[in-house]
Amino acid sequence: MRSIEHWIGGASVAGSGYATVYQSATGQPQAQVAIGGQPEIDQAVATAAKAYESWGDTSLSRRTKVLFKLRDLVERHEDDLARLVTAEHGKTIEDARGEVIRGREVIEFACGIPQLLKGAYSDQVSTGIDSYSLRAPLGVCAGITPFNFPVMVPMWMHPIAIACGNTFVLKPSERDPSASNLVAQLYADAGLPDGVFNVVHGGKPAVDALLDHPDVAAVSFVGSTPIARYVHQRAAASGKRVQALGGAKNHAVVLPDADLTEAARQITSAAYGSAGQRCMAISAVVAVGTAGDELIELLAREASTIVVGPGDQASSQMGPVITSEARERVITSVNEAQEAGATVVVDGRGLRVEGHDGGYFVGPCLLDRVTPEMAAYQQEIFGPVLVVLRADTLDEAVRIINSNPYGNGTALFTSGGAAARRFVRDVTVGMIGVNVPLPVPMAYHSFGGWKASLFGDTHIHGTEGVAFYTRGKVVTSRWPGRAETIGSDFHFPTAS
Repeated sequence: MRSIEHWIGGASVAGSGYATVYQSATGQPQAQVAIGGQPEIDQAVATAAKAYESWGDTSLSRRTKVLFKLRDLVERHEDDLARLVTAEHGKTIEDARGEVIRGREVIEFACGIPQLLKGAYSDQVSTGIDSYSLRAPLGVCAGITPFNFPVMVPMWMHPIAIACGNTFVLKPSERDPSASNLVAQLYADAGLPDGVFNVVHGGKPAVDALLDHPDVAAVSFVGSTPIARYVHQRAAASGKRVQALGGAKNHAVVLPDADLTEAARQITSAAYGSAGQRCMAISAVVAVGTAGDELIELLAREASTIVVGPGDQASSQMGPVITSEARERVITSVNEAQEAGATVVVDGRGLRVEGHDGGYFVGPCLLDRVTPEMAAYQQEIFGPVLVVLRADTLDEAVRIINSNPYGNGTALFTSGGAAARRFVRDVTVGMIGVNVPLPVPMAYHSFGGWKASLFGDTHIHGTEGVAFYTRGKVVTSRWPGRAETIGSDFHFPTAS
């Protein structure tokens, strides 16, 4: 069986223990991944700290040359990365390619790091005194990333961190680890010095070792809200800078004046793409007024036509969920919602894919007449389940969204500009789409939600990502001439 090792100091490092990596479309083992803990984290951090001594002083020109080469290599190996994601995660090959492309866009953003790190200079702030500011790297940074985007989410972190002059230790999900090792190899092929980028596979012991390690300066995390809260509290307690992105319950509000057919198509893609395993997936629809009944019919029609199958088959539009436990969680959530009074309009609980009886497949599920008190609404199911709530007015829909503990993403479907403007201003959500169901920002903006969807002060990638991976210095300088004398002054300094 194929072995997936750690990557430390520019080379594969064998593990002291291993876990099985399953193919989600068949349920069969396909590889074994090294599982690290404190010793491996110590080795990776020490290696990264040593590499930082030179990489932190490396010129902007050399850093950008590496990133430009990495960008080209990622494009060249797009299919290789996508196939690894599909084999382990299960998403369709086209969805996996889209993930690689969106990750590459962050590398392209990081290629502009000379412009992004420019400071400011003020001449003659006082007589003979100048002042300027600059951004300095932090040191060793760490990323802890989830299974659902094994290429894109780590690329939200490490290209910017490395471009800013830091070194990096990545702890990816042990469920689909192969893509991270290929990215490490591409970094090496791009000319990145050994030790600047490292990969340690593992579970909670590896995570805790990173959160506690005194030589790790900053931690970036993406995952569920309970774990994001834990990561933020534990890493902050050890003096680290932390950005921890948590879960979501993203709403799409549909007004009666919207193009309901187009809204249903867009919402269906956003709800069931990647089997609903996206933190930006639309998992709740709020149908306003007379939009409800017609929208349900259209959503049911769209969901019923989705082709579910292995991600490597061209005909498949939706693949399996990541594990058998995830499949059972989806089924249990639908069961409980039905018992609580929800109407199961489209039922994917009994789906079987021919020739893949052991795969973790569950079909699209559409639930109507869901109320905010139901668990299917309150919980992040993270699967192909779309719940529909009813509201009489836009104001009521906004109140539903704002009462939800999550604040990651939301969308409004309407043809009215006034309603859209009011919605954008009133919802307490970090990322908003107007007739766009997945408002994922481009790489030069920053990604992140509000409330229980983000723990920390800064969003990820974009300009906030640059700010997170650097810290500011302000220098005030005077260069007096030899003949110039400066007497003692015991007053608080002011401009003069």
